[in-house]
Amino acid sequence: MMTRLLRLRVERERDVVGARRQARALAAALGFSALDQARIASAVSEIARNALDYAGRGDVAFGFDERDAAQALVVEIADRGPGIRDLDAASGGRLRSPHGMGVGIAGSRRLMDRFEIRSAAGDGTTVTMARALPPDRPAVSASQLNQVVREMAALQNDDASLGEMRQQNRELIAALDELRNRQEELARLTQELEATNRGVVALYGELDERAEELRRADQMKTRFLSNVSHELRTPLSSIRALANLLLNRLDGSLTGEQDHQVRLILSAAEGLGEAVDDLLDLAKIEAGKADVQLSRFEPDALFAALRTTLSPLLATPDVSLEFEPVAHLPALVSDEPKLTQILRNFVSNALKYTERGTIRVGARLEAGNKARNERITFFVADTGIGIAQEDHPIIFEEFGQVQNPLQQRVKGTGLGLPLCRKLAALLGGGVGVESEPGRGSTFHVTLPVRLDEPDDADREATDMPTDDALRRGLAP
Repeated sequence: MMTRLLRLRVERERDVVGARRQARALAAALGFSALDQARIASAVSEIARNALDYAGRGDVAFGFDERDAAQALVVEIADRGPGIRDLDAASGGRLRSPHGMGVGIAGSRRLMDRFEIRSAAGDGTTVTMARALPPDRPAVSASQLNQVVREMAALQNDDASLGEMRQQNRELIAALDELRNRQEELARLTQELEATNRGVVALYGELDERAEELRRADQMKTRFLSNVSHELRTPLSSIRALANLLLNRLDGSLTGEQDHQVRLILSAAEGLGEAVDDLLDLAKIEAGKADVQLSRFEPDALFAALRTTLSPLLATPDVSLEFEPVAHLPALVSDEPKLTQILRNFVSNALKYTERGTIRVGARLEAGNKARNERITFFVADTGIGIAQEDHPIIFEEFGQVQNPLQQRVKGTGLGLPLCRKLAALLGGGVGVESEPGRGSTFHVTLPVRLDEPDDADREATDMPTDDALRRGLAP
């Protein structure tokens, strides 16, 4: 229920001061903190002054609301003035008047928990506002309320105005002191932010310098790889040509041992040539000069070409190379030579690190929302030595190699899988691996079925035999 505590009439300036004093005293008696006391007193003073300024007089009624779980001090200030012509503007602090800056109502609203205005032209204005008791304050009993009413009556004396002015001065001094402290804290924070900003600017400048150094170093590396690759091609071609000349007996016959040694020379030259080709491909991709040549081709034809080219590389009857049927898969629109190069690298690695068992090459269609979003995954699964989980990221880094017993027998450059990763990215896809030591490995590349629709020239290019995509040897 609502219990009335006190009622005041505001007819003079000193009555506004008295209302403020009574509001603070009531708040203190009910257990509000000093800050809340100042808030309540300020809100009452502002609205009471408005009633005096605009209506010439007003009534201030203090009550105690016990209807809700949270008890509250309620203040109602009413006048019989002309009313507020633009209530929304007044509530938002946008209404200017001859008596003030127009922020009294808006400021009072922020000071109280509940704030309501009823106003009509020619019928005056009634402002009801409330402040809930602190949650840690015990509930106020009826006897305590009666004691509060008696205390408020005892405060009516002639020195009230002077005492209230002194109290206001003390509050103003405290507020100014707090404001000065806030300004000093703000100035300190501003200085810290300025120092931080200077540090950030310097850091960005240093990062820009480092980024430029890295960019230049990357350009130098790319040029070096490209130049070295080109410079090595000529002597390697000469070595291969001379080795083939000797093997073809064009310069005389060879003994069995000489034939074996020449074949070793030719094999080493071809392996080095493949590494040079990989270096050149990496340099082109990093320089942004690798083009994607789209064509339409069938996975079945791709596998047939791979089977023809890779089957002779089986060096032991303990390992078999199997290609799964893919005739049911749709035709691809992609760069066939680059996809072939990726799969060739996968199979090459499987042959290197599988001593016995089976190497399976297959493909599957991944689920897609639309036909143009379909993706296809090609995979190469072996029964080789496998790769530990922590080493999976290493094998896709340039020159990254995992140490294992077969590494002593089978040498590589660590460029094949990084090249596959970059080629797959060019084709709009990615590569991955599932492997555990002793359980073999499955390398896969997932690509869009249709990277883009080829033009007429690309459609004519589909007549190019798939074997032409295998014109390069196995990458180490």
